Amino acid sequence: MNQKGAKQEERQVAPLGGGCFWCLEAVFNALDGVEEVEQITYDPSIIDHRDLLEVYFTIHDPTTLNRQGADVGTQYRSAIFYHTPEQERVTRKIIAELEEAEVWEDPIVTQVEPLEAFYPAEDYHRDYYERHKGLPYCRLVITPKMAKLRKEHLDKLRAR
Repeated sequence: MNQKGAKQEERQVAPLGGGCFWCLEAVFNALDGVEEVEQITYDPSIIDHRDLLEVYFTIHDPTTLNRQGADVGTQYRSAIFYHTPEQERVTRKIIAELEEAEVWEDPIVTQVEPLEAFYPAEDYHRDYYERHKGLPYCRLVITPKMAKLRKEHLDKLRAR
């Protein structure tokens, strides 16, 4: 129970891979209910797994195998790692809905697997966008994703 007497829901974790860590970090840091982004730790009473995935599929291309834009390699793959059967169910459901709606011309290649290992980003990667907004990569790649986030998911952003 929290101080107000309401039962506090346990935090959940949703590790996602969608290309450059800098892009995902900047976007998910802006979401209300997200507390940490290295592995996305969130408060499901504020934002749920489906909401996170709706944002995730908005800001990266899930149809390119092992790449995002000019970034190529398995570390840039589209992947969702789940911790619970419910997370897996929601993930597979939203992918099926997106494929049925033919949101993209090409099929979704996002890997969906249980989390077996986690490798945190090095310190110099953390808060990269916040520290380097003026650099060309940030201006050309991350800033447009942030604009798309505000345009399509304004209701999910944390109050500043």
